[in-house]
Amino acid sequence: MKLVALLFALCFTNAAAFRICSFNIQSFGEAKCSKPEVMNVIVKVISRCDIMLLMEIKDSTDKVMNILMAKLNSQPEKKDEFNVIISQRLGRKTYKEQYAFIYRKQLVAVKAVYQYMDHQDGDVDAFSREPFVVRFQTYKNDFVIIPQHTTPEAAVREIDELYDVYQDVKQKWKTENFIFMGDFNAGCGYVPKKYWKNIRLRTNQEFVWLIGDNVDTTVRSSTKCAYDRIVVHGKRLLNAVVPGSATVFDFMKEYGLTEAQALEISDHYPVEFQLNQMRKMKLSSSSR
Repeated sequence: MKLVALLFALCFTNAAAFRICSFNIQSFGEAKCSKPEVMNVIVKVISRCDIMLLMEIKDSTDKVMNILMAKLNSQPEKKDEFNVIISQRLGRKTYKEQYAFIYRKQLVAVKAVYQYMDHQDGDVDAFSREPFVVRFQTYKNDFVIIPQHTTPEAAVREIDELYDVYQDVKQKWKTENFIFMGDFNAGCGYVPKKYWKNIRLRTNQEFVWLIGDNVDTTVRSSTKCAYDRIVVHGKRLLNAVVPGSATVFDFMKEYGLTEAQALEISDHYPVEFQLNQMRKMKLSSSSR
């Protein structure tokens, strides 16, 4: 019995907090994928995260995502293998994008997937790119991520409609733990201050906005807009959020890039936060 207890203690131990990230990778297609210096930075940015939401993937063949995943999983220093789950191509007309979640398969499992379609059953077509909803399970936490890349001119309406998505998914999966994140275009001229009162995700106090209105999530020095956001719902999930962990990851500063070099990667910075988490550890041969 003592041996069993020791093995259990070795298998499960407190480790660094679990990092969840969101990144508008800006027109991610073959042109960007063909630039090694750009891909190297993208791989570094994604590798920091345990779950990474990517938006604005514009490749009809899945070729660029296959290349990206191969690069992620061939890093000599990598500790865990990455997996990906990707949406269908979404958009009203010929312009299409995809959402993708990249996650560490040793730490995260996908419990369920749901492509929300708001124009079914006679509903109004509110979203240009409907949320690709995923329910994740980690050792300690079970939560749903609802991603959204809004159309800038329709940002107020689309952010407000996320409340309907929440109600639909809550009824479908019987859960309270939700994370909304993505490029909401929730700043500057797209969401003027007077329109926040029309957004249920903002007026309902059960939803906590981790990225504030004064945060700059853009790369260009000429702009200062809180386009990219993270919103959390559910007491258990909120209690697990590491205080002060919600932030913008400035890859330009982190990797010593010029603004021009950074803009080749994206005109958005990733946003992220951390959850307190028990992580499953592998036994080394010397521990057996």
